[in-house]
Amino acid sequence: MMNIINLRIGNKHGWRLLNYTFQWIRFNSINKNAQKFEIDKIRNLGILAHIDAGKTTTTERMLYYSGLIQHMGEVHHGNTVTDYLAQERERGITITSAAITFPWKKFQFNLIDTPGHIDFTMEVEQTLNVLDGAIVVLDGSAGVEAQTLTVWRQSHRYEIPRIVYVNKMDRGDADIDMCCRSVESKLETPYVLLQLPVIENKQLIGIIDVLTLELLKYGTVKEKLVTKIPLNEQNHPKYWNDAKLIRSQIIDKLTDYDDELANTVIESESLEEITTKDIVRSIRTVTLQKSVTPILLGSSYKNIGVQSLMDAIVLYLPSPIDRNQVYSHFEDNICARAFKVIHDRQKGPLVFMRIYNGTLKKNQRIYCIRKDISEQVGKLYVAYADDFEETDEVSNGNIAVVSGLKKVMSGDVLTNSGSTYQKAKNNFLKNIRKDEVDEKDVDKHLGIDVAIPEPVFFCSIEPSSLSVQNALEQALSELQQEDPSLRVTNDLETGQTVLAGMGELHLEIIRDRILREYKVEVDLGPLQIAYREAPIKGLTDTLTVDTKISNSREHVTVKITIVPTTDQITDILKLDKSPDNASHIASIYPKHLVSVRQGLEVGLSHGPKISCQVVNVQAILHYLEVGRGTSNTMIAATVTRLVQNMLREVGTDILEPIMNLEILTPEDYLSSVLADLSRRRATINNIGLRGNAKVVETKTPLAELLGYSTILRTITSGTGSFSMECTNYERLSSDQELDAIKHVRGF
Repeated sequence: MMNIINLRIGNKHGWRLLNYTFQWIRFNSINKNAQKFEIDKIRNLGILAHIDAGKTTTTERMLYYSGLIQHMGEVHHGNTVTDYLAQERERGITITSAAITFPWKKFQFNLIDTPGHIDFTMEVEQTLNVLDGAIVVLDGSAGVEAQTLTVWRQSHRYEIPRIVYVNKMDRGDADIDMCCRSVESKLETPYVLLQLPVIENKQLIGIIDVLTLELLKYGTVKEKLVTKIPLNEQNHPKYWNDAKLIRSQIIDKLTDYDDELANTVIESESLEEITTKDIVRSIRTVTLQKSVTPILLGSSYKNIGVQSLMDAIVLYLPSPIDRNQVYSHFEDNICARAFKVIHDRQKGPLVFMRIYNGTLKKNQRIYCIRKDISEQVGKLYVAYADDFEETDEVSNGNIAVVSGLKKVMSGDVLTNSGSTYQKAKNNFLKNIRKDEVDEKDVDKHLGIDVAIPEPVFFCSIEPSSLSVQNALEQALSELQQEDPSLRVTNDLETGQTVLAGMGELHLEIIRDRILREYKVEVDLGPLQIAYREAPIKGLTDTLTVDTKISNSREHVTVKITIVPTTDQITDILKLDKSPDNASHIASIYPKHLVSVRQGLEVGLSHGPKISCQVVNVQAILHYLEVGRGTSNTMIAATVTRLVQNMLREVGTDILEPIMNLEILTPEDYLSSVLADLSRRRATINNIGLRGNAKVVETKTPLAELLGYSTILRTITSGTGSFSMECTNYERLSSDQELDAIKHVRGF
């Protein structure tokens, strides 16, 4: 956190005003003592949640109780370990994921604290790629919120086992039953509640462990102790009866999903004889199968329940050997995924990697599969948020930080060489049935393909003077390497540099980082909506280009059909394999098909109406004739020209992004919020109750939500909040199209 103080210094010549900048720093030193753990003692986990559910506070407590730090920071004080960017400390939110390694008992945790704001969803996506397990944090008074549902779906796509931790149970309006119901109804997963809150005089004083039938009381912060008091029917009749009932319900539910426990129950003929060890084994089994989700509770800010959560991570979440078996096809060779890139002033680019297979050593040469390039590893480090400890090697299952890599981006998969990758692909195909995986999908199964979300906002960015143009280009290049969801393009018509991102906050943070970290003052143009265009109808056309460039004759003839589709498709190019054209299509060189695909992508990147990307379209290649000596660039240019000619002829409709909008407001302001939404083309899906507040779920066009945070704060006197994410694109009416064109063109 940066602050500026003004000093007035006087002497016989008068007063002088000096500006001094000082920085808040952490006083909680990190005890860096890296140890080597067996792979089954390692837990790679992430903390996922809606914004302000308590992810960073929970992380800070874990670091303290593990002994890594001696003093805990607080989000509102701006001195936490994992929120180390100045913007994070000022705003009290997590913007970039942070990795940190620490011990717990006889295990090693590699923990990644992730952003909760939808604008930084790419950080979450890249993190999920490398996790073995995850903790989903809920606000005890809110249950499952909009972004919770988003990160749950994201983690579900990567088949990550999860534990739910209900935080903030010290609040007066916290409700564990409501949270459990929301987990079952919104996350659509069966659950087992492993703990019960102990509340006396409206204060959370402890937790009941349902499995061990113990009352857990947490000492003062300095003591770090958990007192375990065995429950009995005489001294704790209410706690005893509640815990026994819940324990029986847990066993009963687990038998529906775990045959081994079901057989044990049948053999014992009584639930009373089922041991805690049997239940723990069963919970681990169903958690790894993702059929049932364990729920724990606590209050991280009040230092209650965190040690029990860390024990649950050891018991229920997987080690690296429980997952990622597909990477064993690399045999003894290295296989790693880059999931984060930062730029350090002294060390240069630092790439965070998850090691899936083999051992990474310093000064080793590695190969980036997606970019088909090799680079030399510099130094190796173990990560402690923004602090690092140098090491000679990092083994399988761990997180490494590597210097010296200048072209590797977040999401890239790395190995020893191209031949190593080809051998791994062959091993994979040998060990799997042909009907299970198509050869074209091998990259998908090995995690080579990276899905990058499309930006919904863009604006122009210009330096304050031409003297800092090179510095700005360097800054944008580095920021793109760190964040693939940030797009930087040059508009050929206006000559402007265009910045595209996931939201208003995303672009604001980028501008702030350029100013603070690179010392470049920039101006952002008006925020624009990332509209899309879609062709109105299909068309088949042919284009021949025959020209002479220097002494070379360039000849290309191409015949293509563009076909409107209802949804976004994964492959825009389809080959015509009809009897008339199959033999010709089969004779086309692969490198020429690559050029055709490049030409299509460029041709569809700018629509004829407002120069926005064209979607919901597929191109069918019927015929391609290429003269001897014709360059690949000419093939791509011919395809681009043909596609743009066809789009102008058939015309396009404009599509606008539609957002899932969730608003949380006190009931007193509900009517004002609904009245405002009625002017924003919003469709109200549901109005529910969350604690003492109303929750309004709507679908609203993004164009109607520019500056909505300020408007909502004004309507609700600062008490309302909202979250949103893009759900789909819809066609505009003719009147709305005119407004969109005017908004984009300015006239």
